[in-house]
Amino acid sequence: MIKAQNIHKYYDNLHVLKGVNLHIKKSEIVSIVGASGAGKTTLLQILGTLDAFDKSQSKLDINGVDIGSLSGKKLAKFRNENLGFIFQFHQLLPEFTAIENVCIPAFIKNTPKAEAIKRAKELLSFLGLSHREDHKPNELSGGEQQRVAVARALINNPAIILADEPSGNLDTESAENLHNLFFKLRDEFGQTFVIVTHNEELANMADRKLVMQDGVILT
Repeated sequence: MIKAQNIHKYYDNLHVLKGVNLHIKKSEIVSIVGASGAGKTTLLQILGTLDAFDKSQSKLDINGVDIGSLSGKKLAKFRNENLGFIFQFHQLLPEFTAIENVCIPAFIKNTPKAEAIKRAKELLSFLGLSHREDHKPNELSGGEQQRVAVARALINNPAIILADEPSGNLDTESAENLHNLFFKLRDEFGQTFVIVTHNEELANMADRKLVMQDGVILT
């Protein structure tokens, strides 16, 4: 599903990733932990095609596609169709309702409106939010906002979900519910999850926990 070979990343003279090798299988839930500055978020952004890697040294294949060979519109299309993102701060658009926020990636994909809304309703129902679909983000609790963000990440049926500190902004109960939800989603839809987290409980629940230090994966 994900094969990263010798991934290097430089920001000017700063060598952030120093030859990361990573192989993640379909429907696997993998957590990545490590101290701040270890390179976790940079790696996640590269796996999510949001940041570039050094193509002269590195190779990245996702779902059988050579990411280094894509650029511009082709890369954006691949990202929209194959990857879903969940962030610590849900990044919902405040002027739109829950269901409108969920539909945005589908509209970008040019999914017919009726089909996108039907899928969004199904996801919000699955996540226990049918009664909140017409509410705007400021009318939702933190846990509800994050579940809307999860629905948005799932709307295009992506093969891979990438999550960056997804429970970092939630209270203990909401965080626990979100963690359990990831495993329920994997069992229901078969998605692969890559989760960067400082939450040891979530990290230890994963099928594999990888530890990063100084730009490399130790385990």
